[in-house]
Amino acid sequence: MTTRSSEYTLGERICKARDASGLSTAQLARRLGIKTSTMQSWESDRSEPRSNKLVLLAGVLNVSPTWLLVGRGSPPFAEDHDNTDLDSMKVALDRVQKQAQALADEIAMLQERLSGS
Repeated sequence: MTTRSSEYTLGERICKARDASGLSTAQLARRLGIKTSTMQSWESDRSEPRSNKLVLLAGVLNVSPTWLLVGRGSPPFAEDHDNTDLDSMKVALDRVQKQAQALADEIAMLQERLSGS
């Protein structure tokens, strides 16, 4: 059974978005200009951010304020945790590597032509 974003608390959604952003609690607090203990209070649902900090928090975490408050909208992560993103990244990486090799081959050919003239 998958838990929907709307079933999480504000603090849990902040934690999930922070984790998806790859930030520590201290790093996020620093970006927001608040104390780490304040961020910890938000994440543990002991207190809530004021509206101006909530908007800033949403921007830093790349989610909407509505998602943070009530869980509506796009979460910052895939809730079903499948390997779709990983697979698409591997395909894209393979494509880019082939393009890089083709460019390297073309550069080598042009350099040979230039040195031969």
